[in-house]
Amino acid sequence: MSPDPKGVVTHHRGAYLNALSQIVSWGMPAHSVYLWTLPMFHCNGWCFPWAMAANAGTNVCLRRVDAKVIFDAIDEHGVTHMCGAPIVYNLLINAPSEARGERVRKVSGFIAGAAPPTSTIEGAERLGFEITHVYGLTETYGPAAICAAQEEWRSLPMAERVRMNARQGVAGPMQEEMTVLDPGTMLPVPADGETVGEVMFRGNITMSGYLKNPTATEEAFAGGWLHTGDLAVLEPDGYVRIKDRSKDVIISGGENISSIEVEDVLHRHPAVDLAAVVARPDAKWGEVPCAFVQLQPYATATEAEIRQFCREQMAGYKVPKIVVFGPIPKTSTGKIQKRILRDVAKSMSEAAS
Repeated sequence: MSPDPKGVVTHHRGAYLNALSQIVSWGMPAHSVYLWTLPMFHCNGWCFPWAMAANAGTNVCLRRVDAKVIFDAIDEHGVTHMCGAPIVYNLLINAPSEARGERVRKVSGFIAGAAPPTSTIEGAERLGFEITHVYGLTETYGPAAICAAQEEWRSLPMAERVRMNARQGVAGPMQEEMTVLDPGTMLPVPADGETVGEVMFRGNITMSGYLKNPTATEEAFAGGWLHTGDLAVLEPDGYVRIKDRSKDVIISGGENISSIEVEDVLHRHPAVDLAAVVARPDAKWGEVPCAFVQLQPYATATEAEIRQFCREQMAGYKVPKIVVFGPIPKTSTGKIQKRILRDVAKSMSEAAS
């Protein structure tokens, strides 16, 4: 439970605009067939209950998120579109061949949640999914930004194309604006891909405010923009790339470490199924990266192997000082519960001191 839970107050205008925005941004033809791997209770299913009604489409529902059930539903019902968090696509990527069957149908997939590892987007594409990264939060009715693919990206090598597709992109068609601002001056950061600011939205696809919490509402809309709390850069082509949540940045010896960057490297290890990185208190450095790693079924790896793998791909101070193996706690929507992991890391630090 959050120490300061907030109720997001939505309005009909934002809901119908984002429902239509999803259709337009995805280029959904009429009578699309949509597979519900995304829970309807999560951000109102990203407004897709209304989007599919407007589309006169077909809803295919599941009783459980299971790789074989999903593949069977795609083939049986002619699914054209689906949404999900990275964990859902990882489930499909890592499914045994007997669960996949003989698939020939291509499916358009929205992916959101935490910034998806490039390995997830690449794996989904190899499986036949045409992945589009979307971004948003409950305060924006789910995704209100989209990494709109450019035609010239198709000719790029896979690694570079995946890197481009993993960004948070630009504002959705019916959201007025999304950009990266300096939260202190409220001025846009340079589009240099290096200067870090905060992702902010404004327009009709933003909440009315927080229920019975005027102070939190005023803070959220300071300067006339909705503050997301996500730290990001603006790249030269105008697309946004998230670096980290402000609360997830690890400050070690005065150096800022992006947990997302470390997680992305960890996900490239062939034995890693899921990884999460949090700050662990440290007497010498203040904080150090602590990695929680869930291995692939039947895979093995040691802490030394994981740390060496990271050391080969990033600066030494970013390498996790501790690697904890085991299942990673997730919410019912597939989000990693970093608050729990922070508590575990803090307890480990206290026990070691």
